[in-house]
Amino acid sequence: MKKLSLTFLVLMAVTACKTNPFTGKSTLNFYPNSQVFPMAFAEYDQFLESNKVVTGTSEAQMITRVGQRIASAAERWLDANGHPGYLNGYQWEYNLVNDETVNAWCMPGGKIVFYTGILPITQNETGVAVVMGHEVAHALADHGAQRMSAGTLQQIGAVAGNVAIKDDETRGLFNQAYGVGSQIGLMLPFSRKHETEADRIGLQIMAIAGYNPDEAAELWRRMKAAGGEAPPEFMSTHPSNDTRISNLTAWAPAAKAEARKFGVTSFK
Repeated sequence: MKKLSLTFLVLMAVTACKTNPFTGKSTLNFYPNSQVFPMAFAEYDQFLESNKVVTGTSEAQMITRVGQRIASAAERWLDANGHPGYLNGYQWEYNLVNDETVNAWCMPGGKIVFYTGILPITQNETGVAVVMGHEVAHALADHGAQRMSAGTLQQIGAVAGNVAIKDDETRGLFNQAYGVGSQIGLMLPFSRKHETEADRIGLQIMAIAGYNPDEAAELWRRMKAAGGEAPPEFMSTHPSNDTRISNLTAWAPAAKAEARKFGVTSFK
């Protein structure tokens, strides 16, 4: 049983690679869009039904406008770089929800929510574009399916250990150590990697959409000023504000250079 579980684990990891077109790197993903997207779309619709969606306001219209520009820029980049049809099956949707939470999120397949609580931080359309680019990037890079894949591997590892260990006391110690170790050593770094990747991809596509990538670092300075005490980075799902500010500042010139390839020489 132990050998069978480990063999299954290895086979899944080896056969489940998909290339991220923006980085050129293989990713761990054994959940196809045809399986993930319908679940995500249904969950998104259920969320909207049970929350207060803001419609008809200038802010709601801005969220949709920015989202459409960012998604269009992403498609332009993909088509120009040899990935036509990559977005088949995506159903972009952008909604503003009346909630004081300082957050925005995107589900697989392009279903995006902004909370009104983040608007004082974004301040303007370019600030919204920073956040929108990041969220769209999560969808483009299949981060949701990758997290599902990593979670499945984490579960398989736990099952394999429990099957292999016969002694109850040792099994209990294993479960404690495995739970903490796999979370801090695997799942949290995996999540931080995704956040960093989304920051970089998002910066690039917001620039192609005509928004100034220099404003990304400024947004995170505002986020840092507004935020409370944060956990140490190694215990967080996200990079620290300082790490993000440093990264975004360093990447902005390359994002502008990429935008120039698409004829974008001035920014909003």
